Amino acid sequence: MAEMSVDIVAVEERVWSGSATLVTAQTTEGEIGIMPGHEPVLGQLVEGGVVSVRTADGERIVMAVHGGFLSVTATTVTVLAEAADRVEDIDVEAAKSTLNDADRDESEIAAARGRLRAVERA
Repeated sequence: MAEMSVDIVAVEERVWSGSATLVTAQTTEGEIGIMPGHEPVLGQLVEGGVVSVRTADGERIVMAVHGGFLSVTATTVTVLAEAADRVEDIDVEAAKSTLNDADRDESEIAAARGRLRAVERA
């Protein structure tokens, strides 16, 4: 099966890197699925969105991604995010608490919603 190189990078760290057969991401134009050989695309990621990766080994990796861009060539996908959390690192109770806190700004609320969406999709 064909594979592509995928790098998911947040401002402060590389979140995941490896070979994959499928990447899905939520962009401002809608959800997009990328497979090896896809036409080049540059997309803006939504605030509080979800990115999932089907690795070459068949593992499914899901993460909450807050803002940034998706760059696609025929052989690579690069996600450059403001912040990204792998689903296994998400504190569900903290995300729910953020949603119930009236003093939080819209950016924090969007990130919390994205984290909860990522957990639901995993």
